[in-house]
Amino acid sequence: MTRPPEIRISHDSQTWAAAVATFVLEVGKEAVRANGRFFIALSGGTTPETLYRALTSPAFADRFDWSRTTFFFSDERCVPPDDPRSNYALADKTLFTPLRITPSQIYRMAGESRDPQAAASEYEQQLRLATKTAPSAKPSLDLILLGLGEDGHTASLFPGAPVLQDHQRLIAATQSPKDPPNRLTMTLGVINKASVIVFLVAGARKAGVMRAILYPKTEAERRLPASLVEPEEGHLIWFLDRGAAAELPIHQQRTRA
Repeated sequence: MTRPPEIRISHDSQTWAAAVATFVLEVGKEAVRANGRFFIALSGGTTPETLYRALTSPAFADRFDWSRTTFFFSDERCVPPDDPRSNYALADKTLFTPLRITPSQIYRMAGESRDPQAAASEYEQQLRLATKTAPSAKPSLDLILLGLGEDGHTASLFPGAPVLQDHQRLIAATQSPKDPPNRLTMTLGVINKASVIVFLVAGARKAGVMRAILYPKTEAERRLPASLVEPEEGHLIWFLDRGAAAELPIHQQRTRA
């Protein structure tokens, strides 16, 4: 990793959402300026929903040309795309539809497939084609958004899962201890190739695992999936609210976004 992770802490959910939304647009504008397009991978869950609603609000919706953006997903639940548990369904309702994103800009994981392994392979091929990445290389997305579970999982990479040791595939079918059990996920190989990786973490329930990841005391804490996110050459940023930062050293808690 070329530089240590950056930690940005906000006082409340509104300030947190505005800070993340502003940063996403900054990364997007830089990607368009440099390459003429913006490749972003979205996360699921309630915390990213707060960001999506900020991006579609009057304060942000017209500040970026979304027509040059291609959307991917860091993971997906193996459910139909209209299922309330689907990461795509959440993004479609709270982000794509309000921003009038065209279907050609969206690459969703086929969570409804009866063969998750085949769906993972298909999405890997789609990812390679969309980013024009050779079979011998890994794509470098401009921005990957990630959430964090209380058990230290991120995307659908769970503690102790064999996929954590997979350095070949970009996308894998995996198992979750939570419902629904079958998942599709980006592997650490493609996540760690991104130019910018952003963790979105909010709520006091995440305070303990945040301390474990940023200030690990045991080997088990150092091996948590989120702890293994270490960009090869990119930039890692943690956007936290006051609750999530509650167990961090006091000097960091005073660093507010």
